[in-house]
Amino acid sequence: MDPHDLEHGDHSELAEIDLRVRALRSILEQKGYIDPSAIDAVIDTYQNKVGPRNGARVVAKAWVDPAFRNWLLRDATAAIASLGFHGRQGERMIALENTESLHNVVVCTLCSCYPWPVLGLPPVWYKSAPYRSRVVKDPRGVLREFGVTLPDSTQICVWDSTAEVRYLVIPRRPLDTDTLDEVQLSMLVSRDSMIGTALASKPDANP
Repeated sequence: MDPHDLEHGDHSELAEIDLRVRALRSILEQKGYIDPSAIDAVIDTYQNKVGPRNGARVVAKAWVDPAFRNWLLRDATAAIASLGFHGRQGERMIALENTESLHNVVVCTLCSCYPWPVLGLPPVWYKSAPYRSRVVKDPRGVLREFGVTLPDSTQICVWDSTAEVRYLVIPRRPLDTDTLDEVQLSMLVSRDSMIGTALASKPDANP
């Protein structure tokens, strides 16, 4: 299955509340009460810009600051809050560090628990039933569909977010980035890499 299939899957996979929200939005749009482009712009901001950029700053600082990295792994909630990123959906955070021998992936099997303060709004595929069920059963196969092929020697660990605990993956720092500062490094970190369904970008392939 292509990752886009996870994002644009059959509407039958949607929960009843999602179907009602879509129906309500459609009615409001038809009556001219809301501007679809304005709503999409707000969603895009929180899904792809503001939130993920916060998380990217956290990751970049962990890459260059060993003391912060240790604090992040020990008490992610406090370490993240020290950078000003806290609030609803981020009350208790745990940081997961990817290494050469271990790759972490995050899912919420029951609903769509997600760390809004550092990742913004969850992508549609994250909330889809195919992703939520398949990544638990066949994480290596799902990662391949996202373009991530890992050596057989690399262990894959799937973490299930809950209403009490949310996770932030610290992707591996790319090679040949020793001369980059924190801002430049943060540009190599994508939303998906902090979920675990992508790797950090190489310096010549900034997202």
